[in-house]
Amino acid sequence: PLPPARGGLRGPKMASEQGSAGEGPKKYSWEEVAKHNNTQSLWIVVDGKVYDVTEFMEEHPGGEEVLLEQAGGDATEAFEDVGHSVDARDMQKKYLIGEVIGAKQKKPAAASPNKGSEERCSIS
Repeated sequence: PLPPARGGLRGPKMASEQGSAGEGPKKYSWEEVAKHNNTQSLWIVVDGKVYDVTEFMEEHPGGEEVLLEQAGGDATEAFEDVGHSVDARDMQKKYLIGEVIGAKQKKPAAASPNKGSEERCSIS
């Protein structure tokens, strides 16, 4: 039999969810996930699973900026802290594209307003 057509009722996101027959979910490195950190391509990781939430940004009840803050990285803590509903967790499955592999990379620290203040404020 022919393989199911891409797209269809499940949409293009689900087509990439699985690798070839028997391989399981598609695997992504943290480096690959990190590249998808903007409004054109926004991926997040929750509990080791990779989600492409680009199309969900405008619909997200918390606003797109919340997703952009987590873009390209591990959003597990932020996702759990909010206390998403069962419906939200079910909806999340729609955007699943695979799993992340390898050790988690830390996102570069944002510039702290106090960073380096010791050097600027010297008291003699």
